[in-house]
Amino acid sequence: MFPAADIPVVQLSLDRAKTPAEHYALGKELASLRSEGILILGSGNIVHNLGVLNWGGGAYDWAVEFDKRIAGMIMERNHKGILDLLNRREEIRLAIPTSEHFLPLVYCLALQEKEDEVSFFTEGVTMGSLSMRSLRIVS
Repeated sequence: MFPAADIPVVQLSLDRAKTPAEHYALGKELASLRSEGILILGSGNIVHNLGVLNWGGGAYDWAVEFDKRIAGMIMERNHKGILDLLNRREEIRLAIPTSEHFLPLVYCLALQEKEDEVSFFTEGVTMGSLSMRSLRIVS
């Protein structure tokens, strides 16, 4: 993306003791960086369950369904719904057995302003249980 490597990069660690809402609140605190022209990237997976990978490649129905459910909530700007869903651990255990791959999305969504456009530039589930859906939020 930036072959001259002329942009600063700062890595943010995730505090696993924090709730999804606390991660979202921290993301809101980073919003002022956008007005300074700072690019903010989040890297992870919507569905990430290495324990049930399908090396043959076919996607599990539950993984596709969860990926589409989250995509719909993103497009509806239903951030609260996503946070509420993350609190229902038993319901999402197959799609998100641990949250470290999903939480970067929470930070990015927290930065979204009302007038921002959201688009997906990568979609799909691979190896049964990995959703590499990627989105762009642009003002």
